[in-house]
Amino acid sequence: MSLDATIAARLKRNPDGLVPAIAQQYDTGEVLMLAWMNDEALHRTLTTGRATYWSRSRARLWVKGATSGHVQVVKSVALDCDGDTILVKVDQVEGACHTGDRTCFDAGPLELAPS
Repeated sequence: MSLDATIAARLKRNPDGLVPAIAQQYDTGEVLMLAWMNDEALHRTLTTGRATYWSRSRARLWVKGATSGHVQVVKSVALDCDGDTILVKVDQVEGACHTGDRTCFDAGPLELAPS
């Protein structure tokens, strides 16, 4: 069994066959974005070294940066303890967010209600 198949066997997919994938900058730990992967996206990510995701709105695979040039060079891939989330550590070129921002999480923290 290949590494790719071993990882795929551990995945807990949603009813659409997807698993959330968190992209994180490998050297700073900055959380860049959340996307979705199916088995083919995971396979391509592992074999090409380019982050590949499943677009729920377009119903097709997409390689991060294929049109924008804002690529994610994959440094490592890991599963969480439950197998229901993928962590993709990447070297992000330019912005990760579709808005062009460095991260999709740059709006600042939400305010917590006083306890």
